[in-house]
Amino acid sequence: MKVNHQELHLRTTACLQFIDLTELVTAQVRQSGIENGLINIQTRHTTTAIIVNENEPLLLEDMKKTLERLAPRYLKYQHDNFKIRTVNLDPPERCNGHAHCQAMFLSTSATLNVLDGKIQLGKWQRIFLIELDGARDRSISLMMMGN
Repeated sequence: MKVNHQELHLRTTACLQFIDLTELVTAQVRQSGIENGLINIQTRHTTTAIIVNENEPLLLEDMKKTLERLAPRYLKYQHDNFKIRTVNLDPPERCNGHAHCQAMFLSTSATLNVLDGKIQLGKWQRIFLIELDGARDRSISLMMMGN
């Protein structure tokens, strides 16, 4: 059994940005030499998510609106009140309580099957990183296991 770990680094540009990682992840599987096994794609941030879904522009807009309805940016979140918050502060701290609340409804990772060196995605399935906060440097951990 082989185990291969890679890290992807990217810069996001906006809140509720859907970044299609499928081609980057596919290239990493190909380079790993793993023919049959699993790949786990994991975000290393509490205000991003990993999902598998369709890359259709109107659907992406629908998903953005749904997340915004679940935890709107305009609401007041205690996490954003720096007068009372005393832990996990890293200046310059940003108001991102909405992003943490949206993340509750999403996953930090996706594990997918690899067969004959290919990720087993359906016809319309794509791998996305969702930025829930705003423009930031982000990293994604890829763990591939198999033979």
